[in-house]
Amino acid sequence: MSAGGPQAAAARGALAARYWRAFWARAYVRVVAANRDPSWVLFDVGLPVLATAAYVYVYRALNAPEAYVGFVTIGGAMMAFWLNVLWNMASQLFWEKQSGNLEAYITAPVPLMVILAGMATGGLFMTTIRAATIVAAAVLWFRVPLVVSDPAGLLVGFVVSLVALYGLGMAMASLYLLHGREAWHLSQLLQEPVYLVSGFYFPVRFLGFWVAAVASVIPLTLGLDAMRQSLYGPDQSAALLPVRAEIGLLALLAGLFIWAAWRLLGFMERLARREGRLTLRWQ
Repeated sequence: MSAGGPQAAAARGALAARYWRAFWARAYVRVVAANRDPSWVLFDVGLPVLATAAYVYVYRALNAPEAYVGFVTIGGAMMAFWLNVLWNMASQLFWEKQSGNLEAYITAPVPLMVILAGMATGGLFMTTIRAATIVAAAVLWFRVPLVVSDPAGLLVGFVVSLVALYGLGMAMASLYLLHGREAWHLSQLLQEPVYLVSGFYFPVRFLGFWVAAVASVIPLTLGLDAMRQSLYGPDQSAALLPVRAEIGLLALLAGLFIWAAWRLLGFMERLARREGRLTLRWQ
Protein backbone atom coordinates (compact mmCIF):
# COMPACT_ATOMS: atom_id res chain seq x y z
CA MET A 1 0.00 0.00 0.00
CA SER A 2 1.36 3.43 -0.84
CA ALA A 3 2.36 5.82 1.96
CA GLY A 4 -0.70 7.47 3.43
CA GLY A 5 -3.27 5.38 1.56
CA PRO A 6 -6.56 6.54 -0.01
CA GLN A 7 -7.66 8.53 3.03
CA ALA A 8 -4.46 10.61 3.01
CA ALA A 9 -4.79 11.17 -0.74
CA ALA A 10 -8.40 12.33 -0.24
CA ALA A 11 -7.26 14.71 2.53
CA ARG A 12 -4.57 16.18 0.28
CA GLY A 13 -7.12 16.64 -2.49
CA ALA A 14 -9.53 18.39 -0.14
CA LEU A 15 -6.72 20.65 1.09
CA ALA A 16 -5.71 21.54 -2.48
CA ALA A 17 -9.36 22.27 -3.37
CA ARG A 18 -9.68 24.56 -0.33
CA TYR A 19 -6.50 26.44 -1.24
CA TRP A 20 -7.71 26.83 -4.81
CA ARG A 21 -11.11 28.22 -3.73
CA ALA A 22 -9.44 30.78 -1.44
CA PHE A 23 -6.94 31.72 -4.14
CA TRP A 24 -9.57 32.15 -6.86
CA ALA A 25 -12.03 33.97 -4.59
CA ARG A 26 -9.47 36.71 -4.00
CA ALA A 27 -8.23 36.81 -7.60
CA TYR A 28 -11.75 36.84 -9.07
CA VAL A 29 -12.59 40.22 -7.50
CA ARG A 30 -9.72 41.92 -9.30
CA VAL A 31 -10.24 40.06 -12.57
CA VAL A 32 -13.89 41.17 -12.72
CA ALA A 33 -13.06 44.69 -11.50
CA ALA A 34 -10.54 45.14 -14.34
CA ASN A 35 -13.18 46.53 -16.69
CA ARG A 36 -16.09 47.36 -14.41
CA ASP A 37 -15.33 51.04 -13.81
CA PRO A 38 -14.36 52.92 -17.01
CA SER A 39 -12.78 55.76 -14.98
CA TRP A 40 -9.55 53.69 -14.88
CA VAL A 41 -8.93 54.74 -18.49
CA LEU A 42 -8.38 58.33 -17.32
CA PHE A 43 -6.46 57.71 -14.09
CA ASP A 44 -4.50 54.55 -14.95
CA VAL A 45 -3.83 55.21 -18.64
CA GLY A 46 -4.38 58.89 -19.40
CA LEU A 47 -2.20 60.29 -16.60
CA PRO A 48 0.78 57.89 -17.16
CA VAL A 49 0.66 58.64 -20.91
CA LEU A 50 0.79 62.38 -20.15
CA ALA A 51 3.81 61.87 -17.87
CA THR A 52 5.45 59.78 -20.59
CA ALA A 53 4.70 62.45 -23.20
CA ALA A 54 6.79 65.02 -21.34
CA TYR A 55 9.90 62.85 -21.56
CA VAL A 56 9.19 61.90 -25.18
CA TYR A 57 9.14 65.56 -26.19
CA VAL A 58 12.33 66.26 -24.21
CA TYR A 59 14.19 63.42 -25.93
CA ARG A 60 12.94 64.49 -29.36
CA ALA A 61 13.87 68.13 -28.68
CA LEU A 62 17.39 66.92 -27.88
CA ASN A 63 17.48 64.75 -31.04
CA ALA A 64 18.11 61.66 -28.92
CA PRO A 65 17.94 58.24 -30.64
CA GLU A 66 14.37 56.99 -31.17
CA ALA A 67 15.17 54.05 -28.89
CA TYR A 68 14.94 56.48 -25.95
CA VAL A 69 11.30 57.14 -26.80
CA GLY A 70 10.83 53.39 -26.51
CA PHE A 71 12.65 53.39 -23.14
CA VAL A 72 10.21 55.98 -21.80
CA THR A 73 7.21 54.06 -23.13
CA ILE A 74 8.30 50.81 -21.47
CA GLY A 75 9.02 52.69 -18.23
CA GLY A 76 5.60 54.35 -18.31
CA ALA A 77 3.90 50.97 -18.78
CA MET A 78 5.87 49.27 -16.01
CA MET A 79 5.02 52.14 -13.68
CA ALA A 80 1.51 50.69 -13.49
CA PHE A 81 2.90 47.50 -11.96
CA TRP A 82 4.93 49.41 -9.36
CA LEU A 83 1.87 51.41 -8.29
CA ASN A 84 -0.23 48.25 -8.13
CA VAL A 85 2.34 46.50 -5.92
CA LEU A 86 2.79 49.53 -3.68
CA TRP A 87 -0.88 50.40 -3.11
CA ASN A 88 -2.76 47.15 -3.83
CA MET A 89 -0.32 44.56 -2.51
CA ALA A 90 1.96 46.03 0.16
CA SER A 91 -0.81 48.21 1.63
CA GLN A 92 -3.69 45.79 1.02
CA LEU A 93 -3.74 44.01 4.40
CA PHE A 94 -3.66 47.41 6.10
CA TRP A 95 -6.70 48.48 4.05
CA GLU A 96 -8.42 45.18 4.87
CA LYS A 97 -7.76 45.81 8.56
CA GLN A 98 -9.35 49.25 8.36
CA SER A 99 -12.40 47.91 6.52
CA GLY A 100 -12.87 44.99 8.93
CA ASN A 101 -12.11 42.15 6.50
CA LEU A 102 -8.79 41.10 8.03
CA GLU A 103 -10.48 38.94 10.70
CA ALA A 104 -11.96 36.77 7.95
CA TYR A 105 -8.54 36.31 6.36
CA ILE A 106 -6.81 35.49 9.64
CA THR A 107 -9.43 32.91 10.66
CA ALA A 108 -9.77 31.36 7.18
CA PRO A 109 -8.47 27.73 7.09
CA VAL A 110 -5.74 28.63 4.58
CA PRO A 111 -2.40 30.45 4.95
CA LEU A 112 -2.38 34.19 4.30
CA MET A 113 0.12 33.49 1.53
CA VAL A 114 -2.63 31.79 -0.50
CA ILE A 115 -4.91 34.82 -0.16
CA LEU A 116 -2.13 37.23 -1.11
CA ALA A 117 -1.20 35.02 -4.09
CA GLY A 118 -4.80 35.39 -5.28
CA MET A 119 -4.58 39.16 -4.86
CA ALA A 120 -1.30 39.21 -6.79
CA THR A 121 -2.68 37.13 -9.67
CA GLY A 122 -5.82 39.26 -9.98
CA GLY A 123 -3.74 42.42 -9.73
CA LEU A 124 -1.37 41.15 -12.42
CA PHE A 125 -4.28 40.55 -14.80
CA MET A 126 -5.80 43.96 -14.11
CA THR A 127 -2.50 45.83 -14.38
CA THR A 128 -1.36 44.00 -17.50
CA ILE A 129 -4.45 45.31 -19.30
CA ARG A 130 -3.60 48.84 -18.18
CA ALA A 131 0.08 48.52 -19.12
CA ALA A 132 -0.78 47.12 -22.56
CA THR A 133 -3.19 50.02 -23.09
CA ILE A 134 -0.46 52.53 -22.14
CA VAL A 135 1.96 50.95 -24.65
CA ALA A 136 -0.71 50.91 -27.38
CA ALA A 137 -1.64 54.56 -26.73
CA ALA A 138 2.01 55.66 -26.77
CA VAL A 139 2.79 53.68 -29.93
CA LEU A 140 -0.16 55.23 -31.75
CA TRP A 141 0.46 58.77 -30.45
CA PHE A 142 4.25 58.96 -30.69
CA ARG A 143 4.80 56.23 -33.29
CA VAL A 144 7.24 54.52 -30.96
CA PRO A 145 9.52 52.05 -32.76
CA LEU A 146 9.16 48.66 -31.06
CA VAL A 147 11.54 46.17 -32.69
CA VAL A 148 12.05 43.03 -30.62
CA SER A 149 15.61 41.77 -31.07
CA ASP A 150 15.35 39.01 -28.42
CA PRO A 151 11.74 37.75 -27.93
CA ALA A 152 12.71 35.05 -25.43
CA GLY A 153 14.70 37.50 -23.31
CA LEU A 154 11.82 39.98 -23.40
CA LEU A 155 9.22 37.40 -22.32
CA VAL A 156 11.33 35.75 -19.62
CA GLY A 157 12.62 39.09 -18.31
CA PHE A 158 9.07 40.45 -18.09
CA VAL A 159 7.66 37.39 -16.30
CA VAL A 160 10.53 36.93 -13.84
CA SER A 161 10.66 40.62 -12.94
CA LEU A 162 6.91 40.59 -12.16
CA VAL A 163 7.19 37.44 -10.04
CA ALA A 164 10.01 39.09 -8.06
CA LEU A 165 8.11 42.38 -7.81
CA TYR A 166 4.90 40.80 -6.50
CA GLY A 167 6.97 38.64 -4.13
CA LEU A 168 8.40 41.89 -2.75
CA GLY A 169 4.85 43.24 -2.42
CA MET A 170 3.74 40.18 -0.44
CA ALA A 171 6.75 40.49 1.88
CA MET A 172 6.05 44.19 2.42
CA ALA A 173 2.38 43.47 3.23
CA SER A 174 3.26 41.89 6.56
CA LEU A 175 5.44 44.87 7.54
CA TYR A 176 2.70 47.32 6.60
CA LEU A 177 0.22 45.36 8.67
CA LEU A 178 2.52 45.36 11.71
CA HIS A 179 3.42 49.06 11.59
CA GLY A 180 0.03 50.38 10.37
CA ARG A 181 -0.21 53.98 9.32
CA GLU A 182 3.52 54.61 9.79
CA ALA A 183 4.26 52.06 7.05
CA TRP A 184 1.49 53.50 4.89
CA HIS A 185 3.48 56.73 4.75
CA LEU A 186 6.37 54.63 3.44
CA SER A 187 4.36 54.00 0.25
CA GLN A 188 4.11 57.73 -0.34
CA LEU A 189 7.84 58.07 0.34
CA LEU A 190 8.83 55.25 -2.03
CA GLN A 191 6.60 56.06 -4.99
CA GLU A 192 8.45 58.93 -6.69
CA PRO A 193 12.10 58.14 -5.75
CA VAL A 194 11.81 54.66 -7.25
CA TYR A 195 10.91 56.24 -10.60
CA LEU A 196 14.36 57.87 -10.50
CA VAL A 197 16.64 55.20 -9.05
CA SER A 198 15.09 52.33 -11.04
CA GLY A 199 15.48 54.22 -14.33
CA PHE A 200 11.85 54.37 -15.45
CA TYR A 201 12.66 57.14 -17.96
CA PHE A 202 16.31 56.47 -18.84
CA PRO A 203 18.88 53.62 -18.72
CA VAL A 204 19.74 53.10 -15.05
CA ARG A 205 23.44 52.69 -15.90
CA PHE A 206 23.68 56.50 -16.20
CA LEU A 207 23.29 56.72 -12.41
CA GLY A 208 26.57 54.84 -11.99
CA PHE A 209 27.14 51.13 -11.44
CA TRP A 210 26.98 51.12 -7.63
CA VAL A 211 23.85 53.25 -7.42
CA ALA A 212 22.23 50.96 -9.98
CA ALA A 213 23.42 47.90 -8.06
CA VAL A 214 21.76 49.16 -4.85
CA ALA A 215 18.60 50.09 -6.78
CA SER A 216 18.46 46.54 -8.15
CA VAL A 217 16.85 45.48 -4.87
CA ILE A 218 13.70 46.82 -6.59
CA PRO A 219 13.15 44.11 -9.26
CA LEU A 220 11.94 46.60 -11.87
CA THR A 221 15.48 48.06 -12.08
CA LEU A 222 16.91 44.89 -13.62
CA GLY A 223 13.62 44.01 -15.31
CA LEU A 224 13.46 47.29 -17.23
CA ASP A 225 17.11 46.99 -18.25
CA ALA A 226 16.61 43.40 -19.49
CA MET A 227 13.46 44.29 -21.45
CA ARG A 228 15.08 47.34 -23.07
CA GLN A 229 18.08 45.27 -24.15
CA SER A 230 15.74 42.60 -25.54
CA LEU A 231 13.89 45.24 -27.54
CA TYR A 232 16.68 47.49 -28.81
CA GLY A 233 19.87 45.51 -28.21
CA PRO A 234 22.59 46.09 -25.57
CA ASP A 235 24.43 48.73 -27.63
CA GLN A 236 21.52 51.20 -27.78
CA SER A 237 20.29 50.40 -24.26
CA ALA A 238 23.45 51.34 -22.30
CA ALA A 239 23.10 47.96 -20.61
CA LEU A 240 23.91 47.50 -16.93
CA LEU A 241 24.51 43.72 -17.15
CA PRO A 242 23.95 41.02 -19.82
CA VAL A 243 20.31 39.92 -20.14
CA ARG A 244 20.97 36.39 -18.88
CA ALA A 245 22.76 37.69 -15.79
CA GLU A 246 19.87 40.06 -15.04
CA ILE A 247 17.30 37.26 -15.47
CA GLY A 248 19.34 35.05 -13.14
CA LEU A 249 19.48 37.79 -10.49
CA LEU A 250 15.75 38.42 -10.86
CA ALA A 251 15.03 34.71 -10.35
CA LEU A 252 17.18 34.84 -7.21
CA LEU A 253 15.30 37.91 -5.96
CA ALA A 254 11.96 36.21 -6.71
CA GLY A 255 12.88 33.15 -4.62
CA LEU A 256 14.23 35.34 -1.80
CA PHE A 257 11.18 37.62 -1.64
CA ILE A 258 8.66 34.75 -1.80
CA TRP A 259 10.52 32.89 0.95
CA ALA A 260 10.62 36.08 3.07
CA ALA A 261 6.89 36.64 2.46
CA TRP A 262 6.09 33.08 3.54
CA ARG A 263 8.07 33.43 6.77
CA LEU A 264 6.85 36.95 7.62
CA LEU A 265 3.19 36.20 6.91
CA GLY A 266 3.40 33.00 8.97
CA PHE A 267 4.83 35.02 11.86
CA MET A 268 2.11 37.67 11.52
CA GLU A 269 -0.60 35.01 11.39
CA ARG A 270 0.63 33.33 14.58
CA LEU A 271 0.93 36.72 16.29
CA ALA A 272 -2.60 37.69 15.28
CA ARG A 273 -4.13 34.45 16.56
CA ARG A 274 -2.17 34.59 19.83
CA GLU A 275 -2.67 38.27 20.72
CA GLY A 276 -5.61 39.36 18.56
CA ARG A 277 -4.47 42.97 18.41
CA LEU A 278 -3.51 42.96 14.72
CA THR A 279 -7.16 42.83 13.73
CA LEU A 280 -8.12 45.91 15.77
CA ARG A 281 -8.73 49.04 13.74
CA TRP A 282 -6.61 52.19 14.15
CA GLN A 283 -3.66 50.28 15.57
